[in-house]
Amino acid sequence: MYTVRLSELELQEAGYENDPTMRAKANFPYSAATGTKNTAVVYFEVEPGHRLGTHTDSSEELLLLLEGEAEVSVGDEQGRVSAGEMALVPAMVPHSVRNVGDETLRVLGFFSSSTVMATFDQPLVPIGQPPSDEPPFGQRTFLVPFPVALEQPPAPMAEKP
Repeated sequence: MYTVRLSELELQEAGYENDPTMRAKANFPYSAATGTKNTAVVYFEVEPGHRLGTHTDSSEELLLLLEGEAEVSVGDEQGRVSAGEMALVPAMVPHSVRNVGDETLRVLGFFSSSTVMATFDQPLVPIGQPPSDEPPFGQRTFLVPFPVALEQPPAPMAEKP
């Protein structure tokens, strides 16, 4: 059995170069890289006054707030979500998460695929580390599990007749 203690995960901090409010720390403890076949999980933290930037994911995502209070935008809708509540994000719908509370926002995202392509509205840069071109840094679009990064998403796969 492969288990993860969230408090012991090594989180990568990323943001946007010209937007000090876009700052988040994240790790994908479950994905194709750890042997999952059909699911991936992201754990992320956002400090008060900061946000996870607008992006799309290639797979449907369920967000479970573990701690804190967030304003979640999904497409044209916005709503407040608190600890113990969930939000559904359909695949390829732009979404963002902003910490509107006074404590660190802690969130689990559950994906319906073991690999996820994410495209942000700006390239990600490392925070508190030297500049890096290692994915996901310097990219708008990247594939989880790392280190695959793409400048443009691939063309859709042709359906079999």
